Amino acid sequence: MDDLKQKYLTQIADAADESTLEDIRLAAVGKKGEVALKMRELGKMTPEERQVAGPALNALKDEINSALAAKKAALGDAALDARLREEWLDVTLPVRPQRQGTIHPVSQVTEELTAIFAEMGFSVAEGPRIDTDWYNFDALNIPGHHPARAEMDTFYMHRAEGDNRPPHVLRTHTSPVQIRTMEKEGAPLRIICPGGVYRADYDQTHTPMFHQVEGLAIDKDISMANLKWVLEEFFSAFFEIDGIKTRFRASHFPFTEPSAEVDIQCSWVDGQLRIGEGDGWMEVLGSGMVHPKVLQAGGIDPDVWQGFAFGMGIDRIAMLKYGIPDLRAFFDSDLRWLRHYGFAALDQPNLHGGLSR
Repeated sequence: MDDLKQKYLTQIADAADESTLEDIRLAAVGKKGEVALKMRELGKMTPEERQVAGPALNALKDEINSALAAKKAALGDAALDARLREEWLDVTLPVRPQRQGTIHPVSQVTEELTAIFAEMGFSVAEGPRIDTDWYNFDALNIPGHHPARAEMDTFYMHRAEGDNRPPHVLRTHTSPVQIRTMEKEGAPLRIICPGGVYRADYDQTHTPMFHQVEGLAIDKDISMANLKWVLEEFFSAFFEIDGIKTRFRASHFPFTEPSAEVDIQCSWVDGQLRIGEGDGWMEVLGSGMVHPKVLQAGGIDPDVWQGFAFGMGIDRIAMLKYGIPDLRAFFDSDLRWLRHYGFAALDQPNLHGGLSR
């Protein structure tokens, strides 16, 4: 019995890995191991012999199992120590780079044009997106029979039966902000009004909700020449093209007189639009001198003051600058397209007083 004990304890001590240790366990205390075979011989012994051999075999089995468990734990500790020596972590290394969020194109372009107009002395004015039809239409010299006032073009707010408040609409342009600002601040005035607007349109160049920026400048001596200079300065700065050509075409808007559509120089090369070159023209905004009735609606005397106004789609000029083909992509596309067009946060102050990044 002592020889058997010494044999297996020595083998266990010399085992180099868990696979070898498992072989020793099977040979010693497995179902067909030497200790198991010795215990089967107990049935052939006399009661007196069993009283001596039985406890001895059980003690041997327990001692071998204890030695096996201790050796297995020791091998595990040794393996862990080896891994810790080989698989170490340098906590002084910089963290793995993480993908940063990107600013939405509409927000980025709003920040860009706000900065450009701010350099020309324009401040930002804001107003409600739900407004009365007086601010949205009447104050802007838009008559009751004008097509823009039809429910097929404008979203009217629901009114319960017996509600006699004036009709309210989702604003169709940011022009109501101009009226509210004239009422509040008077003249002289120089503002831009960026923000979301709503119209019942939906196609490649129209969506039910989009974004506009409108500009308004009022003073005692102001003309279309001032309007032209402001717009050409804006186009040059925004498209980063010096000397970009513009073309003013006579048009009609109820809130300006005279009125003009403004085109910018462009060309198409291999299906790609190029701004500021070639013999083509593209319409980008509407403009004109503020109608006297609009000045009166804002509480400003048109015999003393005059001014110009303009309006353009923020989404559309973003499409022109960054080559985005479909206006609807701004609102219903997988946001991975932002990275495709290279949009990132701007390191400049934003409308809310902080940094865009």
